[in-house]
Amino acid sequence: MTDCWSNGWYRFAQHIPSPNFEPRPPDTRTDLVVLHSISLPPGQFHGDAVQAFFTNTLDHDSHPYFEQLRGVKVSSHFFIRRGGELIQFVSCDQSAWHAGVSSHRGRTHCNDFSIGIELEGLEGESFSGFQYESLISLLPMILNHYPISSLAGHEHIAPERKKDPGIGFQWRYLQHSLGLKAAYFPAELGLNQ
Repeated sequence: MTDCWSNGWYRFAQHIPSPNFEPRPPDTRTDLVVLHSISLPPGQFHGDAVQAFFTNTLDHDSHPYFEQLRGVKVSSHFFIRRGGELIQFVSCDQSAWHAGVSSHRGRTHCNDFSIGIELEGLEGESFSGFQYESLISLLPMILNHYPISSLAGHEHIAPERKKDPGIGFQWRYLQHSLGLKAAYFPAELGLNQ
């Protein structure tokens, strides 16, 4: 089988490189996947504002909501659109700026050891079948290439600040589709083995 990865870039994603990343600390195991949700402006889909935001090209004067994002520099590794389209912004070998102040199973600075996947959506609301199809295709490729031992939502690693992807995300469906044990997921989800 042809290798799906080249220097941390996934072959089957559209590549839109972001400057918002840094090298991972030496000898760091990339063993966590963090799922997020985003839409800009919130609740509006199908524009290019998220891509612009992640590449520092957002026109902050084009919508009142964007003013609060002025000077903010973030990016995830991947972004899955409502129609299932997959975009990659940062090599998975690098640390993307997606998690912020965060902690997972006793380790802080989750950006150092995680891969971030943003789903186009609004926290607490549902996601499309196309997005689940894309996610369920992508995750086994990540799991086969990196020593992933955990999947979590942004809400699980930064509960004081974040609520995404929220109650609309179907964790049980994801677990069943991937055939993963409950130990891969946050205990508060109450998933079965």
